[in-house]
Amino acid sequence: MHIEAIRDFVLSLEEVEEGCPFGPHVIVYKTKGRMFLLLPLDTETVRFNVKCDPEKAIQLREAYPEHILPGYHMSKVHWNTIISDGYLNQQILKEQIMHSYELIRNGKKQKK
Repeated sequence: MHIEAIRDFVLSLEEVEEGCPFGPHVIVYKTKGRMFLLLPLDTETVRFNVKCDPEKAIQLREAYPEHILPGYHMSKVHWNTIISDGYLNQQILKEQIMHSYELIRNGKKQKK
């Protein structure tokens, strides 16, 4: 998925806010005032950070070690960095975005 496709998908979700609180090179998407996706604009390969259930995060990192990594500049327990270079199909990418969105939307507190 390219940046515009990610942006279009995310903005199609209910009650999503888009902003750049960390500067012009990272778009932050929030729902209910909480971040669920960070999309850097200054990387060669499209990548984004999403929240993830800690157990699921480990499973995904083991299944896709080159494409789902511990969250860059984020809590490694609760965030993953997804590399969108064509290896992971759009369904997997959208599932990761939706999982993050739903964690925040549903108000689920993450385990430490």
